[in-house]
Amino acid sequence: MFQSQDTHSAIRKYFRSGNLTLSYLDFGGESHNVLLLLHGHMNDARTYAEFASRMKDWRVISLDQRGHGWSDHPADTDYSRESYIQDIVSLICTELGGQPVVLLGHSLGGLNAFQVASRYPEYVKAVIVEDIGVEIHGDVSFVEKLPERSSSLKELRASLERAGVRAIDYFSESVFEDERGWGFRSDLKGMPVSQKHCNGAWWEDWLSSTCPILLIHGKKSFALNLNQAEQMTSRRPNTELAVFEHCGHDIHSTDRDGFYKVAKHFLDKLN
Repeated sequence: MFQSQDTHSAIRKYFRSGNLTLSYLDFGGESHNVLLLLHGHMNDARTYAEFASRMKDWRVISLDQRGHGWSDHPADTDYSRESYIQDIVSLICTELGGQPVVLLGHSLGGLNAFQVASRYPEYVKAVIVEDIGVEIHGDVSFVEKLPERSSSLKELRASLERAGVRAIDYFSESVFEDERGWGFRSDLKGMPVSQKHCNGAWWEDWLSSTCPILLIHGKKSFALNLNQAEQMTSRRPNTELAVFEHCGHDIHSTDRDGFYKVAKHFLDKLN
């Protein structure tokens, strides 16, 4: 593992998972309780930076998942369920000595979180799932319309609008500039592949774990409807549901205070 100093009171670190070098932000904290944050498609570890800065009682770590942020893009576009899960287990084992953690994941990250809890329960104390269901039928093929580089930030935002993206600010979080212009850190060619591996019915994974789970749902979400969220809660013991009436898919960035309060309340009960 090697590391570099990062802004926003976090240290950027790197580790190996299989043949990839992956990156994460370590926000520190004196606690032995570790909260591991997992972003969604087309996002990166920084999406939870403000939330992490408020979690004073926890050591907070936020992973750039494969194909995102500062982590490698797999040359063979390997975005299988197994590979995402093994990346998280590798981080826990190599960077944290196998210490059990609480996982908090949004969208793609939420699916990864509850599948790790199901398949590797010895590493997971509890899970917070932000707005993803167990029956997933997503489509991110629009990213294929995005250019590899744009001449300006204005043009990049225009390309998102032309592709039909409404959550411009959400996608803008992973933007960077190099000598070729403005682009996205996410693997644009790999994202549709990743989404296809997410699609399916994952009830077995959802129901087979026993740790506490908090499911956070935005009632205006395109990714999860209230009926399925209620089924997920009623069918699985030790599960709580928090519904945000006025939010869509990304509650953590549209109602920062509300998201922090429900997550903090859940985490406080664990301690």
